Amino acid sequence: LGSPFARNVPVQLELQELLLDRVFQRLGVSSQGCVDHPIVLTEAVCNPLYSRQMMSELLFECYQVPKVSYGVDSLYSFYHNRRQNWPCSGLVISSGYQCTHILPVLEGRLDAKNCKRINLGGCQAAVYLQRLLQLKYPGHFAAITLSRMEEILHEHSYIAHDYIEELQKWRCPEYYENNVHKMQLPFSNKLLGSTVASEEKQEKRQQQLRRLQELNARRREEKLQLDQERLDRLLYVQELLEDGQMDQFHKALVELNMDSAEELQSYINKLSLSVEQTKQKILQSEVNIEVDVVDSKPETPDLDPLGSEQSLEDVESINEFEPLFAEEQPEVEKPVAAVQPVFNLAEYHQLFLGTERIRAPEIVFQPSLIGEDQAGIAETMQYVLERYSKEQQATLVQNVFLTGGNTMYPGLKARIQKELLEMRPFQSSFQVHLASSPVLDAWYGARDWAVEYMTREEGWISRKDYEEKGGEYLKEHCASNVYVPIRLPKQAPRAAEAAGRASGTGNPGEQA
Repeated sequence: LGSPFARNVPVQLELQELLLDRVFQRLGVSSQGCVDHPIVLTEAVCNPLYSRQMMSELLFECYQVPKVSYGVDSLYSFYHNRRQNWPCSGLVISSGYQCTHILPVLEGRLDAKNCKRINLGGCQAAVYLQRLLQLKYPGHFAAITLSRMEEILHEHSYIAHDYIEELQKWRCPEYYENNVHKMQLPFSNKLLGSTVASEEKQEKRQQQLRRLQELNARRREEKLQLDQERLDRLLYVQELLEDGQMDQFHKALVELNMDSAEELQSYINKLSLSVEQTKQKILQSEVNIEVDVVDSKPETPDLDPLGSEQSLEDVESINEFEPLFAEEQPEVEKPVAAVQPVFNLAEYHQLFLGTERIRAPEIVFQPSLIGEDQAGIAETMQYVLERYSKEQQATLVQNVFLTGGNTMYPGLKARIQKELLEMRPFQSSFQVHLASSPVLDAWYGARDWAVEYMTREEGWISRKDYEEKGGEYLKEHCASNVYVPIRLPKQAPRAAEAAGRASGTGNPGEQA
């Protein structure tokens, strides 16, 4: 399955169309012919114009929507969580599934020039945790899936207040025992040995013995019939010799692939002996079936003197039953005790989560843990703040707002406060706020904005705007990107170029 997004930017509009069809179907919106509803759509920060152009073309041309508004999800969340005493400016830290953004907001509008993105989020944390646990538990390689890793991240992981100090705590055995989390993997609780009672085993063994004896008797009868037919044929040829019919006798020898009467007599003797032995075995097997007594292992069939009737497959099919029969008498057999496993299967299928609880989410602060050559949240936040004056920095840090699903780790707010305390001047103040619902606040904010601006023209792109100004056109509002139109370089008129070439016959330096 492929995703239509790459770092939050739609790149495959065919898949995006399938997603919109699914959304309209689940919402009960009729999409036959047109979708007669305004659409509020989120887009990535500093979304490429080509991506917005393709999305507008899909909505206006395919679905015939009346008007569209584009906004940034984290700004919608900021808009939804604003309070009466909150300033209009702030520093939004949005960490989602694929990316983390640092967005400065001044006087209610996004400062797009100083936005920064870190290509790390919940997806990379889940992959990193999967690698750690697969190396730790190679026996459960297939059971350690990405879906289970995301579950562990949501339920067991947290952000360390001081990463190095926290790792030192995990060195203590007592701290490890008190803080380690155990996750149970699915397993089958079947015992390694059989727990069937000895009487049931003995009955099953007797039934298998009867079936084997019947099989051997049937095979002996078939062999006896074939041997008897061949013996009758050889005796008939011998009678031809005794009656003096030499021509027919020699012709029959050629058909039997024999050279002389002595060879014929030798085969007759061997075949007669084999027939007698087979008859004796049949009689003995009938007696054994009647008394139902097992004295020893079942006898293996004798090799045929002529070497053609008993096949190797028959011998193998009989030999596979041999382990079912014991050397001693069934009456004196000891009861078979149930075989217990040598270890607890449930404990064998458990994952012990220790330092992995803090290693996986730490990558947003230290991307070098997974080999990424990027700056973490703290360094990026400091870099963004340093691009402003001291007065603007003080204004931004008064409202540091955390949103996005990847900010729901316990301890993240305290970690951001610690990082700000280290980078801000002595005795300066700052405030850190967490979204009321980091996952759903973007939707709530878009809903609030749509209700407030439904009757206004601000922020809405109509079909007339789309046809006149192109698909990349954007009407700005309090939660949108900044519109930067496409500026094509002006080309000099051809007449002026020709005149310049005509007058440029003098000094080569002047031409340069």
